Order: sequence, then structure tokens, then C-alpha cells
Amino acid sequence: MTPTKVDMSELSPEEQWKIEHARMHAKHRGHEAMHAEMVLILIATLVVAQLLLVQWKQRHPRSYNMVTLFQMWVVPLYFTVKLHWWRFLVIWILFSAVTAFVTFRATRKPLVQTTPRLVYKWFLLIYKISYATGIVGYMAVMFTLFGLNLLFKIKPEDAMDFGISLLFYGLYYGVLERDFAEMCADYMASTIGFYSESGMPTKHLSDSVCAVCGQQIFVDVSEEGIIENTYRLSCNHVFHEFCIRGWCIVGKKQTCPYCKEKVDLKRMFSNPWERPHVMYGQLLDWLRYLVAWQPVIIGLVQGINYILGLE
Repeated sequence: MTPTKVDMSELSPEEQWKIEHARMHAKHRGHEAMHAEMVLILIATLVVAQLLLVQWKQRHPRSYNMVTLFQMWVVPLYFTVKLHWWRFLVIWILFSAVTAFVTFRATRKPLVQTTPRLVYKWFLLIYKISYATGIVGYMAVMFTLFGLNLLFKIKPEDAMDFGISLLFYGLYYGVLERDFAEMCADYMASTIGFYSESGMPTKHLSDSVCAVCGQQIFVDVSEEGIIENTYRLSCNHVFHEFCIRGWCIVGKKQTCPYCKEKVDLKRMFSNPWERPHVMYGQLLDWLRYLVAWQPVIIGLVQGINYILGLE
């Protein structure tokens, strides 16, 4: 008996999904051994890739960070163009243009005295926007899971898409901002001469000079500044409050910019509303691997399956 051809356009979305699901099962029936082999290849590739990445990061952290940052920046662009996510593309272009200008300013020698504040202000702005966006996205997802979206007559799929989109925007740009800021912080501090990644600083730090921006400190630690206060670390080195906050939070540094003594972040950020910002920065690290390296590993797995004739 010849099977009757079904017009998919006349079926509901649920019925279409059931038919496609049945077709997929029929197509892969009897291929259990092949599927098991593909799963083993995936697991083995993930393990080997993770070991290689860990060794690379430990032995050559600078090159690893640069390559990871480049992939974090470029990989989503491929999927954006392929899937026609034009809104993301516009935001990506605007962020990239301003960040490229700021990074260019941060890597120039000699360093203009106003550059460190420009760099920290830009990345601190992106940091706050990404943090707020991620929180709103997370709340939207949780409200949808609890059904609160129905109070506003919003469809669950629309509310969930909105929440997940905001969550991704917040996490993605939060990671990019921190990595670019850390790179700029290293360049600027090393150029000024009060900081060196490996070795002694090339300049002696005076109590009247900030080691982050290289400018004079006019407000005493015990005085209340009009625009900005002065902060003293536990190692007794003094900095502009804005500079040291940018160095520790935005630049992801937890050591003194001059002597490299560990900074007591709990004492520095006594306000309980500021502590989640530090924790938030630490939670972003897992996204680097997911965005930068996971697509590469999946592509490698697909290449191995293609060479072995597995589908």
C-alpha cells in the first residue's frame, strides 16, 4: 500500500513536530553502534582539548588570553550573520568601534595622562550596563518559569526569549569588557612605569603620585574630596579611588599596582551593594570557554566524524 502524502502546511505545530520526530527516528534506526562511536569521539575530543587548553594557559598565558579574546570577539559574528541577528550585529559594531578606539589610546607610547581615566570610565560603563542587563534577563527568565508573565498577558515563549536574550547580552559583553580592560590595564600601567608583569618597576612611586594613572594626588587620605577621594591600600600605597577601583574591578587585578601585594577586597568594598559586582566578574569566566572554544571543539568533532564517514 502506498503511504499517503501528508500536507505539512495543514497541520498544527505540535503535529508537525511529531511527524518530524518520527522521521528522525526512522532515519537513525539501526545506527546505534555509529551513534555510540560518535559519542565516544565527542567525549575524547572534549577531554583532550581541555587538557591542551589548560597546559597552554599555564605555559603561555599571554598568547592564550589574546587568542581567547579574539575568538570571543569574532566567533559570535559568524553566527550573527548566518542567523540574521541584525540587532546584535549593530550593537557589536558600536561596541567594537568605541572599544577599538579606547584600546588604541591605551596602547600608545608615551601615554597621554587623561587616557587611564578614559579607559576605566568606558569599561566601567559597559560593566554596569552588562551587569544590569544580565540581572534583568535573569529576573525575566525566573518570572516566566513561575508564570508571572501571564499577569501581563505575555506569551511564555516571548517572555523566555526576551529574558534569555538579555542574559546573553549581559554575560557576553561583560566578558569582553573585562578581558579588554585587563589588557588595557597591563599596557597602561607598564607604560607609566610603576608596574611590571615580571620584574621591578622602572619608576619609584611617590606618595603624591597615583601608580595607575601617573597623575598627582591632591586630596589627602583623611580628607573628603569634592570630585574624588584618595584610597590607601594595606601596603600603604596611595591611589585615586576611581583608579584603584578601576584597577581591581574593571581591570580584574587583585594586587597593588606598584608592589603586587594582594588587595583585601572585603575591606576595600565595605558597601554590601558593591560586593556582588566582584562576584559577578568571577562568574563570567565560564562563558569564555563556552563561546570561544566550544564552537571550535564541536567543529573539530564534526570534521573527525566526516573523515571517518560517520553521520
